[in-house]
Amino acid sequence: QVQLVESGGGLVQPGGSLRLSCAASGSISSVVAMGWYRQAPGKQRELVASQTNGGSTSYADSVKGRFTISRDGAKNTVSLQMNSLKPEDTGMYYCSARHPLRGMYWGQGTQVSVSS
Repeated sequence: QVQLVESGGGLVQPGGSLRLSCAASGSISSVVAMGWYRQAPGKQRELVASQTNGGSTSYADSVKGRFTISRDGAKNTVSLQMNSLKPEDTGMYYCSARHPLRGMYWGQGTQVSVSS
């Protein structure tokens, strides 16, 4: 019903920047929020940032001041600008979309690796 495709991941040095993008397609009229999660090897998936249709944003404490989420309604995309990247930011990043009744939709993930 809703398809999410991430792009923009890669390998970057500490202190560098990456911009992730997620393109949504399908029956997206019911989606009320979109966001980004990440999962490091051996760790639980965690919320990185999210934004509702009304513009309300939420960030994990570990990324506040460094990451910025934005949505483009005309293009049905959500982006995550990541600055001042740290090795602990390494992980698989997943785009998400929330349906108020049916729960979460997920993209396939894009790898972000931060190392020297």
